[in-house]
Amino acid sequence: MTTVGLSMIVRDAGEWLRSCVESAGPVVSEIIVADTGSKDKTVEIARSLGARVIAIPWRNDFAEARNLALSQMTTDWVLSLDADEILDKTAIAAIPNLLEKTYAAGFQVRIRNYVLSLNDRIWDRPALPNDSSLPAAKKYPAYVEHENVRFFRRSPDVHFVGRVHESVGPRLLELGKRIETAPFFIHHFGLAADAETRERKNRLYRELGREKVRERPRDAQAHLELGLVEMDNFGNLDEALRLFQRACQLNPRFGVAWFFEGVVLLRKGSYTEALKSLSQAERQGHRTALVAESQGDAHYNSGAFSAAAKSYEIALQREPESPQLVSKAGLAQIRTGDVEVGLRKLQRAIEMKPVAAELHDRLVLALVALDRIPEAAAAAEAKLGVIACPQAGDFLRAASLWSKAGDPARAAAMLQVGIQLNPPNKELQRALDELAQSIGIREFSCPLESST
Repeated sequence: MTTVGLSMIVRDAGEWLRSCVESAGPVVSEIIVADTGSKDKTVEIARSLGARVIAIPWRNDFAEARNLALSQMTTDWVLSLDADEILDKTAIAAIPNLLEKTYAAGFQVRIRNYVLSLNDRIWDRPALPNDSSLPAAKKYPAYVEHENVRFFRRSPDVHFVGRVHESVGPRLLELGKRIETAPFFIHHFGLAADAETRERKNRLYRELGREKVRERPRDAQAHLELGLVEMDNFGNLDEALRLFQRACQLNPRFGVAWFFEGVVLLRKGSYTEALKSLSQAERQGHRTALVAESQGDAHYNSGAFSAAAKSYEIALQREPESPQLVSKAGLAQIRTGDVEVGLRKLQRAIEMKPVAAELHDRLVLALVALDRIPEAAAAAEAKLGVIACPQAGDFLRAASLWSKAGDPARAAAMLQVGIQLNPPNKELQRALDELAQSIGIREFSCPLESST
């Protein structure tokens, strides 16, 4: 009979460990938990779940730690999980069936990384609406998927590679072994951790990423990974650009590296150079909606509005249900002179996702630029009624626009509602006092009926 074991490295994982191990329990006959120095009850919990716990040193190397755990395994197959992960219940039926008919040495497993917003991305992958029925996952609005080889045949020549972002995948490819895609996935909760935990992880990954680059100076992937940490987690655009450029030099066919080189250049305002890098990403097969959207942004910011509109339309062909792209395409069309079509797109984007504040803001700004102030005021007020947490600035803008539209009473209503929802707010109160003074009354009385 083919056997499956669970291999883990942990530290202070008491909060998550039980759920993780229990999710894999029905399919594993051996559990090895390698502890790197827990100070909570991780070790006791692991032993109570039937795991064999080994103490291992932590030397800033995830692959080394995982390989120490792997060396203790005796089963035919190995499932690798982290403590903040849960194996989806579909795996319970899938894994036994899989092992009966596979010739693969390993399986890429989809990992659902739960995030706190639909606007979040991991690398160049967008967040998807969360449709999970798993109770632990229901509170998260979205997730971003990636893949890693987490299920593989145990063999003396198979081991994890990479000090950080470690995987057995590169080793299997190096050995010429077959990798397939698993028909199940893993739930991961670590990216939705509190800010302090995320910051601590970011610092660790930066340190390990730097060591990985020093150890593997000709590894394009290592340079890409560190560049993403510098860009996304530390805002260090100059260092990120250097790392992405080096990744492209090491592997000129590395489409995703060309893409992120273009993203950094776009953020730095080097629009012509950004377009060159983004075009190179496309030539190397990285033809995603996000590449086309970034090309549209570069064209738009450089004043080439017709080219921007075309790029956004290409992005929409690749991701047709994106309200953000519909909104950007609408704004670009307005700037080309196709005003009514552009406005309809801006309004349609809001209908697709009414709670997205930036979509309302784009419509308001467009209407102001077109000098359609009453419509802009109405759009600014409509935003207040649908977004989750309108800020003082939102009420100030709506009030200012109603005042410019010649409706001071409506402006006062916006300010009064804002004061009620944001007490005490001196800026809103000062604006209300100034509005009263401007029309020659001492103060406004009770607020008028508002859409909020």
